[in-house]
Amino acid sequence: MGVRVLRTPVRSPLANSVCERLVGTIRRECLDFLGPFGERHLRRILLESVTHYNQGRPHKSLGPGIPEPISGTIPLATERHSLANNCIVRARAVLGGLHHEYRMEDVAA
Repeated sequence: MGVRVLRTPVRSPLANSVCERLVGTIRRECLDFLGPFGERHLRRILLESVTHYNQGRPHKSLGPGIPEPISGTIPLATERHSLANNCIVRARAVLGGLHHEYRMEDVAA
């Protein structure tokens, strides 16, 4: 499978923390709810999970932001809690409906 073992540097207890955080996040948000049927299914689940993590999931450390910002502009409404007249909200199921991503789209005239 191409897996290599990397030793943690001597006297560096925090060197492994990034890897542990990633593995824990994938397990808690994905694999606790989905049981892969094989290696190919696991790879597909992980690829979709990583894409959702970087492009659709908000991160607390970034405020309301995501690591890879959405391209394009968001239409502004006249009031704070309403949509612009020419927009609708679309939902996209991620990981078979385990999570959802939402985006605003222009309504076709």
